[in-house]
Amino acid sequence: MLTSSVITAINNTLRREGWPCERLQAYIGRIVCFRIPPLMYFKAMINSEGELQKVDGNLHVDATISAPLNIIPELVTQKATALKQIMISGDESLAEELIDIGKQINISMIIEQDLSQLFGDMIAHRIVHGGQYLIQWQTKNFDQISRAITEYYTEENVLLTKRTTVNQWSNEIAKLKNNIEKLERRLDKLLHALS
Repeated sequence: MLTSSVITAINNTLRREGWPCERLQAYIGRIVCFRIPPLMYFKAMINSEGELQKVDGNLHVDATISAPLNIIPELVTQKATALKQIMISGDESLAEELIDIGKQINISMIIEQDLSQLFGDMIAHRIVHGGQYLIQWQTKNFDQISRAITEYYTEENVLLTKRTTVNQWSNEIAKLKNNIEKLERRLDKLLHALS
């Protein structure tokens, strides 16, 4: 269900803009796998109109585009830092073409145009900018809460341990083990000398 909704939304955007369909027609019949674990995983074939068509089964995938779940808000607001976290495998030219099209399409403008037909230009503009602010605010707060929880469990509650602390502890154990072995050798020498 989610897959069909996503493909429909992508195709509506591609049709509305027009030029992306023309660019994608160079890749007719190619299959792309989109992965945003654990939320979404689907395969789509580029059809003769330059749109995506859902594909089922074990068909050979030409390119795979993977993104971590936590960058979705950044992708929606089209932050450049989010694009650096996208991983590509397979046919790089196809994947790069899709990513490049995504960079050039102004999602906010499309949403604003759709909303302006329902509510008028001014209200649509305010809704879109309010939505962008809300997404940025939630992302920022999520990051801050994550850091605070991590700090609490590594500093205050010591449920989790920092890597440097573990490494330091391991080094101290290795030194202690080495010192015990030296002491055992000395004791063996003393016992050997006494007997």
